[in-house]
Amino acid sequence: MSNFIIAALATLGAIFILLAAIGFVKMPDIYLRISVTTKAVTLGIGLMLASAAVYFGTESIASRVLAIIFFVFLTSPVGAHLIGRVSYFIGIPLWKNSLHDDLKGKYNPITHKLKGQEFPSEEVKESK
Repeated sequence: MSNFIIAALATLGAIFILLAAIGFVKMPDIYLRISVTTKAVTLGIGLMLASAAVYFGTESIASRVLAIIFFVFLTSPVGAHLIGRVSYFIGIPLWKNSLHDDLKGKYNPITHKLKGQEFPSEEVKESK
């Protein structure tokens, strides 16, 4: 029974990673590529690690696997957000068929802060 669970988890993980690779090749711009790869690869890695935890079956391996999954789920979206933000700030264009640019005209290109993101303490410092 555990061999079936291991095979199912590993196969699903490999499928998600394969879909991420295909999506990376097929998507037209960096922003869509980030979206596809972040979601699919994170889930694929989580499933592959879960299969490793089931395969080894010890508490020490399972706790390490859970810690790795936690940190991957925590850092992957943050890293993708930062890559997307930097890509936008350095001027990498959106795909030509993109319908709407939500950030256009809403941030200061010098400070890279969104409008409305100024904090009261910064406003007080600037007014002095």
